[in-house]
Amino acid sequence: MSDPEGNPIEYLRQRIADDPATFTRHFFARLFAIRPDLRELYPASMTHQRASFHKMINHILAVVPQPAGHADLIEVLGQLGRDHRKFDVLPEYYPLAAKVVVDEFAEILGEAWTPDTAASITEAVNLATGVMRGAAEYVEGPAVWTARVEEKFRVSRGVSVIRLVADSPLPHKSGQYLEVQIPQWRRVWRNFSPAIPPNPQGELEFHIRSVEGGTVSKSIILETRVGDVWALAQAHGTLHVEYGGPEVLMIAGGTGLAPLRAILTDMSRRVDAPRTTLYYGTKYPGELYELGVLRRMVATNPWLRVVVASEEKDDPWWLNASALPQDSTIEHRYGTAVEVALADGRWTEHQVLVAGSPDMVQNTRRQLLIAGVRASSIQHDP
Repeated sequence: MSDPEGNPIEYLRQRIADDPATFTRHFFARLFAIRPDLRELYPASMTHQRASFHKMINHILAVVPQPAGHADLIEVLGQLGRDHRKFDVLPEYYPLAAKVVVDEFAEILGEAWTPDTAASITEAVNLATGVMRGAAEYVEGPAVWTARVEEKFRVSRGVSVIRLVADSPLPHKSGQYLEVQIPQWRRVWRNFSPAIPPNPQGELEFHIRSVEGGTVSKSIILETRVGDVWALAQAHGTLHVEYGGPEVLMIAGGTGLAPLRAILTDMSRRVDAPRTTLYYGTKYPGELYELGVLRRMVATNPWLRVVVASEEKDDPWWLNASALPQDSTIEHRYGTAVEVALADGRWTEHQVLVAGSPDMVQNTRRQLLIAGVRASSIQHDP
């Protein structure tokens, strides 16, 4: 562990990392003791908020001593400040949060909380919260948009397609994901990627898979009804295609196809779309619910090749598939999407876009790196 006298900020970061649960629990307890009304801004279960708070504090403490990373940190903090508007966080809350953080830091460091250490850490915290506050105050546009559910249908037992129309178009790009809150789970936000490009009508389409232990995704599958009003906030993500750049490899797992489908739709409207190969994989053949859409895309876009993959050869009895690969003209193979892609050849000179579950993305990225694809060529969002 670092020396508290030689590098107090790194020492503090490591102390917090040793027991992040206690740190975050004490911070929020201290905050709510001073302002009990702030508890109403958060959901009943704060597991996600505590984890995110520790992640950000850890990042700030790691970067502050390194001037080279300050520009990126300011950008991250600015985005965080804009994001906090959806929680109804007011400008006057930021000085209070800064004070509570500093008080918690002082308690953690104990005797190592010297005047010099206090001055440097307090300055860093005030700067961080100041950037967040400034970004929140100066951003244009509403903090939250609303959209009405116009259509819902299941494509398999665990996947539903939800189509909505927003009150006004949301500013976002194809390939990005949006923060979403459903009426059944107030104050709980999840990230979902639209499967269609942004449009003047404010139309949105989300493909939702019920996640094991996932309260929101399961609620959408079981409880969402036409007429429900969803809240939507900031767009995030950087998935994109460089037009005029190398050929493109896309690898999608399950509902991870959604952001790539939106990008492909944009590409189909251009005359300079680069040659693109999409590998779309699921566990069972009957889960390849977008076969019809992909078949039409291939038929009208000569630059596009699509290969679908399933890890299993047969569907379980309960799947009730809406489409089967043997009914399609699209090539179907067995294995994961990345396994099938790597069996087809080398992709070291391609732009690579990966979308799917966190485990799928990390496994795909690892196999691509082993196969010689440069890390800088691989795009994915968390």
